[in-house]
Amino acid sequence: MSKPVAGLRLSDRQRLNWLRLIRTPNVGPASFRSLVNRFGSAEAALEVLPELTISGGASRTVRIPAIAEIEAEMQAARRVGARFVCIGEPDYPSLLKQMDHPPPVLAMKGIGAVFTVPAVAIVGARNASLAGIKMARLLANELGREGYGIVSGLARGIDTAAHQSSLLTGTVAVLAGGLDQPYPPENAGLIDEIVERGAVISEMPFGWQPRAQDFPRRNRLVAGASLGLVVVEAAERSGSLISARLATEMGRLVFAVPGSPLDPRARGTNALIKDGATLVTETADILNALTPLIGTRFVPNIPVEEPPEFSTTAPPGDRERQRVVETLGQAPVNIDEIIRHTGLHPAQVAMILLELDLAGRLERHAGGFVSLIFSQ
Repeated sequence: MSKPVAGLRLSDRQRLNWLRLIRTPNVGPASFRSLVNRFGSAEAALEVLPELTISGGASRTVRIPAIAEIEAEMQAARRVGARFVCIGEPDYPSLLKQMDHPPPVLAMKGIGAVFTVPAVAIVGARNASLAGIKMARLLANELGREGYGIVSGLARGIDTAAHQSSLLTGTVAVLAGGLDQPYPPENAGLIDEIVERGAVISEMPFGWQPRAQDFPRRNRLVAGASLGLVVVEAAERSGSLISARLATEMGRLVFAVPGSPLDPRARGTNALIKDGATLVTETADILNALTPLIGTRFVPNIPVEEPPEFSTTAPPGDRERQRVVETLGQAPVNIDEIIRHTGLHPAQVAMILLELDLAGRLERHAGGFVSLIFSQ
């Protein structure tokens, strides 16, 4: 992705255009990056967006947010003391840049310096037991005193306990909705305490009420902003296990606190241990695993992979688009396999996938896999 030089900040005009682009329907982190790489800037990408969505098979042109809408959101951020940080700027969380498709823009409130220290995520059940809450507090407190920031999702139970016990050492809350829409609402006061020495972040627009499908996106950022993720209590099917899976896919370490086989809240954590997560009975178990990683994985400036060379390649036509669509199905397939199977230039395949993505017909998966979305 084309991005500002480290240490510099985007101009107000650039920031506004980045927000307009990422707030456009069907433009996610991957398509945002492809658009900026292909057309050189968010402003140029916005001009060709309607044409690209039609080429991808959309029945109508995409609605791009008006300048006035984004200006209103930026004003809303300023009113509550928040700001928008773009990837490549000094305050952008370093570990998030190591994610597959990091969010191009984050809304942030608090102290950006909290992202300069290594971080550990602590997550778990909302209906946590007293023992689970006590363990979360113990781990968060001791990790904080050892110089680690604590990341969590502001949920009831384990998340809240982890945030509360790391207020003095630095904690980061990741929201599923806009920064002005804390969930649960009773933790609004906790946010005020967090921003004194830590930060609250979200990739969602101001005014966005969190929905069920938004929480996995939040969990992805919780996992991505940390070197390792600790699950204290989790049922067999829970958001915490989604966070653990995402952390594994990103190459983060996963830790789990064991519990009684008779407690449903321990079934998920016990299963994680069976699957290879590091068993945690004390803070030292986490420190011993993470300490060797400091200075290796925690690298402030991760080199960006080279994008396909578009300038010397003819744009794809209908025949090329049909070949790619025929290759895709509901089962995820690696992009490199699509290139080999179709024999098309990587830049042509990248453009076709971008068009499909913008038309809402493509789903992207971890590891460079994609699948076609079939309308119901």
